[in-house]
Order: sequence, then C-alpha cells, then structure tokens
Amino acid sequence: MSKHLGVWAYSESSELLFELIGKGRELASKLQTQLTAIVLGHNVTEHAKELIGYGAHKVIVVDDPQLKEFHVETYLSALIPLSKQHKPELFLIGSTKRGKELAARLAARLSLGCVPDCLELEVDEQGRLLARRIVYGGNAIVTQVFRTEPQIVTVPRGKFEKPNYTEESKGEVVNITDIQIETPKTEVVEVKPVSMAETRIEEAEVVVGGGRGLEKKEDSKILEELAAILGGQVGYTRPLAEDRKWFTEWVGLSGHTIKPKLYIACGISGVIQHVAGIRDSNTIVAINKDPEAPIFEMADYIVIGDLYEIVPALSAALKKVLGVGKD
Repeated sequence: MSKHLGVWAYSESSELLFELIGKGRELASKLQTQLTAIVLGHNVTEHAKELIGYGAHKVIVVDDPQLKEFHVETYLSALIPLSKQHKPELFLIGSTKRGKELAARLAARLSLGCVPDCLELEVDEQGRLLARRIVYGGNAIVTQVFRTEPQIVTVPRGKFEKPNYTEESKGEVVNITDIQIETPKTEVVEVKPVSMAETRIEEAEVVVGGGRGLEKKEDSKILEELAAILGGQVGYTRPLAEDRKWFTEWVGLSGHTIKPKLYIACGISGVIQHVAGIRDSNTIVAINKDPEAPIFEMADYIVIGDLYEIVPALSAALKKVLGVGKD
C-alpha cells in the first residue's frame, strides 16, 4: 500500500482557506512534505492562482458547471476520488456549516476519523498530528490523535493567522478533468439573501454582549448605542436568540466563536457554553448586578450593577471622552 503524503486544505470560504493555508504550510514543513489547496467550483481558475501567493505549493482544481452551487453529493463525488488517488496524510477543512457536513461525510465514506472544530494543531516528535478541541460544553480541552490516514480535521474561522500575500511565490496549479461529478439529488429552488452586518462578528474588534439581564427585546438599543460608539458589534447569548426567539444568531459554543480585542458582557451570567465562545477575547469587561455571577471569574474588569444604569452611563462618558456627536 502506498504511503500517505502531503497536507491538504479546503474551504468554500476564501478567508478561511487563507488561514488554513497558513497553518497547513507550517504543518507541512514539520512533516517535510507539501501543502496542497483544493478548489472546487465553476470558473475558479483565477482563485486557484491567488492561493499560490498565499503559500500553497500546489493547487488542485476541479472546475465543473455542476459544482457552481454547493451540493454535498456533488462535492463528495469530487473529493472522494481525489483523496483515494493522491492519498494525503492530513486534510484541513474549514469548519463552516458546509465544511462540517462535507468533512463528516467524507470521513464516513472513507472509514476514517474526523476531529471537528479544532482549536490547535501540532505535530509531535513521532510525526503524529495532535488535534485539540473543546469538550464537555467548554469545560475542558481534549487532545486527540489518529489511527488512520488521511487525518481529517475541521478548523473554525479565526484560529490561525492569515499569511501575507507574496507575488513572488511559486507553485503549481493542476486542473483535474477526468472526475465524474454526480448529479445532485436535490435542487436549489430559490436563494434569499440574509440581512447581515457589514462586518462579521468574528472579525469585530469590539463586541458588546447581551444576556438574560435584558428584560425586553427593544432594550437592546442601549447595547447597540454602546457598540456604535466603540465601532463594534452586538452579540447575544443563546437564551435570548434560541429560547426567547429575539435574534437569529448568538455567541457561544453552538453559535459564533469570537476573539475581539474588547468584549463587554452585559447581563450575562457566564455559563460554560457562552464562555467557550468568548474565551479568546483579549480583554473582557463584565457588567452584572449579581456579585456571584460566574463570568466575573474570567473577566479582566468587573462592574457590579444594573446594566440599565451602567451601560447608558458608560455610553455617555465615552461620548464625552471621544467627542462623539460633536460638530
């Protein structure tokens, strides 16, 4: 049986793929092998050339009209034969909704293991990949190793640094044309745009969080004002979004994982599921009227008080200091 060689990286998200290339190149260097980026889609050759500039040694492209829209069946029909033919030893896949679905099915079809949502990846002295991820609702971090190859892991956005683009980078683009793409079993009937903030919350440098301390949905305006003054965004806990149905997205283990320079938690108790989503924040300020709130244990600064008093006062003070609203 031929030996598995090479590190692969794939994501339908360009920014996440750049990050995977950066980490993949580091791992490939330790394994003394090459990094290959995988590009699937239609009319994607130019994007493939760009990946060379970000550090990919090679880019494998499967360009087919049936890959224009994402269908897990069609994408699997491309990845499975590629994996069997080229036998990578490590496959990094972006941990998006589509990426998670693709990675899990690819691992199942190839009878392999798959470690989801990895926080850290490194190669030990024996050349084994060590993959670390959060378990038990954010209460612990486990290190996992593989018994089979290729080793498949999914990686969320923002865990690794995006490499710098270099015009002088050299690499090879390989177009694969002999793969039979399956006809999808489902059809996209309609696509509706989702209303989103200009900046994704994962990219925001300042996030103001709101929790159960908010008594009414319309009271979120005071958090929005504070976020606007600081040039940040507002994020909410799962109880407000999922339980009360006030919002569509939330910050936490099952939602968005963020790492802003400043996180201001307003009326958030700090259960471990939420803490897992904010633990990488540089500075955490917690505002809560409960002096025993668990979030105080991880906060850099704590304010014991009612958010309905503290947040407007903080906004007013910042406006004065920053000169916001003045001509």
